[in-house]
Amino acid sequence: MADHIKIRKAGGNWVVRSGGAVLGESTNALELSEGDYPPVIYFPRGDIAMAFLDRTEKTSHCPHKGDATYFSIVTRSTTLENAAWSYETPIDGVSEIAGHIAFYVGEQVAVEQV
Repeated sequence: MADHIKIRKAGGNWVVRSGGAVLGESTNALELSEGDYPPVIYFPRGDIAMAFLDRTEKTSHCPHKGDATYFSIVTRSTTLENAAWSYETPIDGVSEIAGHIAFYVGEQVAVEQV
C-alpha cells in the first residue's frame, strides 16, 4: 500500500442518502484516508440498495488503488450521473476496499455517521 493511504474500519453506524431515499446503512464501512484529501467512506455492497445504482461506462485509473468503475444514483426524483465508484479489483495494497462502494458527497448525496 502507498504510504499516504490508510484504511481502517469506520467506527459506528454510517448511512448514505440521496433524493429522499436511504441508499444504504452499515456498521462495517471502511474509512480510506489518502494524503491531504478528506477521508472517504466505503460501504460494503451488501449494505447498499443496489437497485438505486446503475453502472455507467465511465472508468478511471489511480496508480495507488487501481481501476475504478462508476455508478449513477437513480431515485424517483433524479438521476445523479457517476455519483458513486468502486474498485472491483484494487491493487493488492488496498485490497480491503474490494466489494465496497464510495459516494461523491455534496448537495444531493449525504454520507453521515448516525
